[in-house]
Amino acid sequence: MRTDDTLVERCQAGERMAWRQLHRKYYPIIAAFLRRLGVNRRELEDACQDVFLRMFRFLPSFRGEADLKTWLYRLCSTEATRLRRRNRMPDDTPVLVGCESDDLVTDGPGISAPVAAEKCRAALRRLGEAERLVFVLYEIDGLSGHRIAETVGCPVATVWRRLHYARRRFRSALLGAEDTAA
Repeated sequence: MRTDDTLVERCQAGERMAWRQLHRKYYPIIAAFLRRLGVNRRELEDACQDVFLRMFRFLPSFRGEADLKTWLYRLCSTEATRLRRRNRMPDDTPVLVGCESDDLVTDGPGISAPVAAEKCRAALRRLGEAERLVFVLYEIDGLSGHRIAETVGCPVATVWRRLHYARRRFRSALLGAEDTAA
């Protein structure tokens, strides 16, 4: 039995300390993932709280058919989509990369870390919602195609197709070329 399974069972039994442990373990993961999905810093705390509220509400019916982390990614994806719909601002899309410019390493001359960070954000903004989700889960979070398919609720072949187009559009945006994958 996995550690998370035991923790989930303890939470389902109503053990408060288990809820605290679950929150402590998954809060950083949820916050980082929401940032990469485009939740801005102003809304991040509330978004995390909403994800945990949904988790608290639905964990008693969690059957464990999917990995807990996969289920949480799905909750985060739903929350990020809800926020985007609420904040529909086409030209003022929130920051999509959850790292500070100081965290970026640039190895080429002529490009500063802040410029590189903004180029990455702009490239991610060019991706459609479904492509961005697959791109972030695979390229940034390192999930396998099967886990992404489980999280997103689509066939594995669809994951690979979306990833292919997302990479192409991302690369095109980074290079400043017109989007040829639209």
